[in-house]
Amino acid sequence: MGVDEQEIYIEGHPCVVVDCVRMRYSVASSESSAPDVNGTGPRFLRRAVRKPNMVTVHALNELSLVVERGESVGIIGRNGSGKSTLMKIISGQSKPTSGAVYASSTPIMLGVNAALVQDLSGDQNVILGCLAMGMSRAEAGERFDSIVELSGLEKSIHLPMKSYSSGMASRLRFAIAAAVDPEILLVDEALNTGDAQFADRSKLRMNELRAQAGCVFLVSHSLETISDMCTRVVWLDKGDLIMDGEPDVAIKAYQEFTRLLSKGNDDSALKILEEAKAVLVATEVRERSSRRVRG
Repeated sequence: MGVDEQEIYIEGHPCVVVDCVRMRYSVASSESSAPDVNGTGPRFLRRAVRKPNMVTVHALNELSLVVERGESVGIIGRNGSGKSTLMKIISGQSKPTSGAVYASSTPIMLGVNAALVQDLSGDQNVILGCLAMGMSRAEAGERFDSIVELSGLEKSIHLPMKSYSSGMASRLRFAIAAAVDPEILLVDEALNTGDAQFADRSKLRMNELRAQAGCVFLVSHSLETISDMCTRVVWLDKGDLIMDGEPDVAIKAYQEFTRLLSKGNDDSALKILEEAKAVLVATEVRERSSRRVRG
């Protein structure tokens, strides 16, 4: 409704093409499976063991994106809007219900729940993480000092990771993931550590990655982080693509939307969504990249 379509002919070699991707999944509804606590006899037992009603969740409605080299794309939206779902699809952790993702190289996903071994020390996890990403032992050793420096954990690197705060662990994960010079890096809430020095170092590192002809996707509830680190912002709401454009414009609209919601002005907030979607230029992918990564 009110959405213009723009035909994008893929010339050159974009980093990532999201082609008509959609995600649906089914979950059990607890409402129908809950037994009547006052029931007795066989009828009660039938209700207690009845199969739960399955409900379809529209996690991500159909959308397309073309991300070029050198772009840093921030993804914003309320909880449940599809931000992490989109990141998992791009990284290949989840397969979309329909559509496909094409990429110039394998995306590397960094999230606060990235798996490292809590009982091992930070320095052991550095080596483990590097090996898991395909480095040789020698390459891991060569990059060890720079990883520790970026993480800012010089004084704690030999302590067990289970003794780290969530911020310290997040910094270490980012430093390890960024060490491989990935062409496509996906960061999910890993930079919100409250550490100003680390924010400066991570911003510098992300700028280096973009300068090396790569691209970065960043999910964060910190709009300041998005504004500082991104050249483009995608706003999702309840699985719908609302805006895709300049960070300042998208962030300002999103802030006004959430402000109105917090005051109970749902109608005015809905009007902002409708106006944003009315001027959205939808991407239509007509020619795909040559390498298919997931889909």
